[in-house]
Amino acid sequence: MASEHPIVGIVCGGPSPEADVSRLSAARIIKPLSKIFAAVQLELDQYLPEQLIKNSIDVVFPVAHGPMGEDGSLQGLLDIMGIPYVGSSVLGSACAMDKSVTKRILQHSGIPVAKDVLVCEWENIDDSVQRCIDSLGTNLIIKPADLGSGIGVQFINNIDELRDGLESGLECHPKLLVEERIYGREITAGVLDTGQITALPVIEITTPDGAWYDYVHRYTPGLSQHTIPARIPDIQYKRVQDIALKAHNLLECRDLSRSDFIVPEVGQPIIAEVNNLPGMTPTSLFPDGAKAAGIEFEDLLKRLVLHAFKRGNRLQERLQRWTLPTLAV
Repeated sequence: MASEHPIVGIVCGGPSPEADVSRLSAARIIKPLSKIFAAVQLELDQYLPEQLIKNSIDVVFPVAHGPMGEDGSLQGLLDIMGIPYVGSSVLGSACAMDKSVTKRILQHSGIPVAKDVLVCEWENIDDSVQRCIDSLGTNLIIKPADLGSGIGVQFINNIDELRDGLESGLECHPKLLVEERIYGREITAGVLDTGQITALPVIEITTPDGAWYDYVHRYTPGLSQHTIPARIPDIQYKRVQDIALKAHNLLECRDLSRSDFIVPEVGQPIIAEVNNLPGMTPTSLFPDGAKAAGIEFEDLLKRLVLHAFKRGNRLQERLQRWTLPTLAV
């Protein structure tokens, strides 16, 4: 019976630049999941609804990162089809995926973020450059507003680099987030929310050559080191965990999330972004945090799947509780 042995659909790929990363996550989780459940790997494409039905999928474990996979699009499809899934709802996914929206929500609740300017493709480039200079100066970072994995990130040191960076960035993406550059340790903290919400041990990220933690360093074994617990003062460590928990709740994330920070030598940790669907690749951070909390990878996956599956049943029951009068038509 499905209630005892749900069939799990692992959804990966799709049109996002992060599709290859998502397939790495899928390849890592399908073997341990197959020890517990029947598991099928599916591609995020136009045939997905048909494949979900054909394979009698009871619950989905999405690992499709980036647009269409973790921005609420896939989640909306699954909601319409009545298939429960691991991770945040449509609203939580959409809010967490857009860095600008994330920052406005967190900033409104007093969580420290870097100052920023949002630049859109329809704006005059001269006006955009001047707005960034006036608000932030020239020591900046440019990021696509809704991509992860370090894709499209540029470091800016002067006005010429800013103009070039905006022009090249807007050729690939319609909306860019320009931020003041904050210096400090790169820190991350996961949140596991499968019954009792818990902040996982805080991780410090370093690279052997002192390089930035870019796409290659994130996903190439040996090119980054995850130090647990992070080497920061206790007061900052606790603050990172507190902010990660608060961000998870404010953005209405479910099941799991991971918040990334820059922690300066003194002062408040600065939250950079919230990942509502953290990666599960061999070099991913969230499984490392769970393991440091005493949760082995197979147990982590099992918890996430069963929690999502049971929640799906409860949601269906809740929708049927409303009793309305019959309308004459």
